[in-house]
Amino acid sequence: MNAELQNLGRRLVGRWTTEATHPGLPGTIIRGSSAIEWLEGERFLIYRSSYDHPDIPDSISIIGDTEGLRMHYFDTRGVHRILKVTVTREGWEMAMDRHSSAGSFASPDAPFSQRMTYTFEDEDRTMSGKAMLSYDNVNWDDDLEITYRRLL
Repeated sequence: MNAELQNLGRRLVGRWTTEATHPGLPGTIIRGSSAIEWLEGERFLIYRSSYDHPDIPDSISIIGDTEGLRMHYFDTRGVHRILKVTVTREGWEMAMDRHSSAGSFASPDAPFSQRMTYTFEDEDRTMSGKAMLSYDNVNWDDDLEITYRRLL
């Protein structure tokens, strides 16, 4: 079994409420929820998210060791992306690079590259995420910011 995935799973599994902001929706707080659980056998995490805003798609992701730690993302728009996942001491990161020659985490349908960093706080009861977006892999712009709060 993948030790990084096991460590991440211990921190992520559970139910969360979310509050997010997005530069495309100025002044709007986007509320939602996420549920993260192990698929039987603890080799894949199932990550479901839903949002209370019509412009933010609900999604399901599967995180596991598929030629490296990857997140396979699917949403209600019909979008599918594969992102590289890295586990850190502070949390975890995911990235997709549309210009990558490593097709396993390039997303050719996406007109951009994206990086998202999650940091655990408050004894893993809070997780803060910040995304950056680039259309040329040189200039990076702020994207979604999201805070997860664990439901007890």
